[in-house]
Amino acid sequence: MNTRKLRLFDTENVYSSENRDEYEKDYARLIQSPAFRRMQGKSQVFGAGTGDYYRTRLTHSIEVSQIAREVARRLNKTEAFLANREHPGLVIEPEVVECASLAHDLGHPPFGHKGEEVLHTLLSSQYGLNYEGNAQNFRILMFLEKRAGSDSGLDLTAAVLLGINKYPYSLGEPGRMKGVYPREWEGIDYLRQLWKMPQGCATLEAQLMDLCDDIAYSTHDIEDGIRAGKIQMNRSFFEDDRLATHLVQEIVEDYGNGNVGWDQVDIHAMVRRVFDLYLDQWEKIYIACDREVSRARREMKARWVSQFAAQVGIIDDPDTGWKRVTFVRDGEEDLELLRTMEILKKLAWVTLIKDFRVQRLQKRSEIMLQRLWESFIQESTGRLIIPPDWIESYERQQSNWPWPRLVADYVSGMTDTYAEKVYGELFASRSGSIYERD
Repeated sequence: MNTRKLRLFDTENVYSSENRDEYEKDYARLIQSPAFRRMQGKSQVFGAGTGDYYRTRLTHSIEVSQIAREVARRLNKTEAFLANREHPGLVIEPEVVECASLAHDLGHPPFGHKGEEVLHTLLSSQYGLNYEGNAQNFRILMFLEKRAGSDSGLDLTAAVLLGINKYPYSLGEPGRMKGVYPREWEGIDYLRQLWKMPQGCATLEAQLMDLCDDIAYSTHDIEDGIRAGKIQMNRSFFEDDRLATHLVQEIVEDYGNGNVGWDQVDIHAMVRRVFDLYLDQWEKIYIACDREVSRARREMKARWVSQFAAQVGIIDDPDTGWKRVTFVRDGEEDLELLRTMEILKKLAWVTLIKDFRVQRLQKRSEIMLQRLWESFIQESTGRLIIPPDWIESYERQQSNWPWPRLVADYVSGMTDTYAEKVYGELFASRSGSIYERD
């Protein structure tokens, strides 16, 4: 039995018997799913619909998949042990990494990270439930999405499901902030046990997808920031010590990135070095591109993606006895490059997300989501204003779907524009037609 191509439900391929590879079927199921299409209307950094140029969750996911696929191909040529396929979790197939990358952001709600924060607060404070974007991925893929002959989501292969699972934990465990909801964890845990995966370790494919997501975030979001004028490519902007101080504060307060050795360096000095390096490189590229800003911006992004992608490698992890996908130089983990990437990620964060105008928009989105929640959360009235197909699905599977989770699923599946549309129907003083289609 090929455990990598195993499906949890359609084990005999009754509903997918056409002459295609299993990963090709996964790819088709993903890109033809409504959840995938809806990502075109969900914010990456700037609100979806802000302009034709800026990335959405959809274009971000496509770009991550391209980077991950190409790195996977290179690693299969340079990492000899991958050819041995000694363990199903120690394999990197480009098609699997591509699918995992396309699906990695499906669970994000409207209005970016603010939407995730609001939904989690509402669910946890009132009902003791979680909302977490990575966990919602699996709820969509394993339950909410529908396909012919299946009431179990898209029923993707084991390799792709575990390739998306960068946090291999159940959110049912006390204190867990990231992972998989308990209901979907049953299936993921079954596959992990079948593969004999070490506890707490992600597959190489999941690790590669996660690192390529960071590469895209640290390069593409900055490109969008330059285009929007939030990041100004001049000396006065980068030499403003308030920017460096703010960025250092974000690094110090982010307890999730403590494994890159910040205690080994003077953080403020390194931030200044990266700023100098970035601006020096920009000035050279700008001149080489005949002082055409749009060309220079794209070339700058391409060079940083190339630099990061070229350094991706695989090392032994003595702490877990597993292997780790990371930046590698001379056979050792390249902590300097990891810290550089983290600084660029934080540069995007403090100049874009922390901008007061973006914060105003986020406050607006917070108010909208809270009022939508209040409109739907009382089941007796919520049933009257939630689309009938959602209510029918809920009634068929009430034992697996408490009402607050239904409301969270419905709201989180909205695009930014659709959330604003429903909010307007409920609260704005305007006339409309009942024949407008959702």
